[in-house]
Amino acid sequence: MRYMLLICGLTHEDGKPPEDGPADPATESWVEEMDGRGVRLLGDRLRPASMATTVRVKDGEVLLSDGPFAETKEQILGFDLLECADLDEAIEVASKHPAALWGPIEVRPLWPFEAKEQA
Repeated sequence: MRYMLLICGLTHEDGKPPEDGPADPATESWVEEMDGRGVRLLGDRLRPASMATTVRVKDGEVLLSDGPFAETKEQILGFDLLECADLDEAIEVASKHPAALWGPIEVRPLWPFEAKEQA
C-alpha cells in the first residue's frame, strides 16, 4: 500500500524552512537506507510556503492568491511517497526520518481512484 509522509515544521520569519541548503547527512543516510529497502518511491523538499500560489475557481473564474492556503507557522516542508506492506511499516519508516526529531511527520495512506469499468 502507498503512503505519503508529510514532513512538517516551523517556518522562520524570513519564510525559509529550518534547514535551508543541501540535505543534511542524516537525511541523505535515511534516503539511501529507504531507497535500498525499496520502500521510498519519491521524495523532496518543498520551497518555502511564501512561494506558494493558491488556486481557487469560483463561478467559473480562476482566483489566485500568493502564499499558502492556511496562515500558520507550521507548514509542509517536504514529502516522501512510500510503498509499504502496511501502516505499521510506514510508521516505522517515518520514525526513522531525521525530521521526526524536530517536527511532526504525518503518515497518510493514498486513496487511489478506482479504475472505471469499460462498457
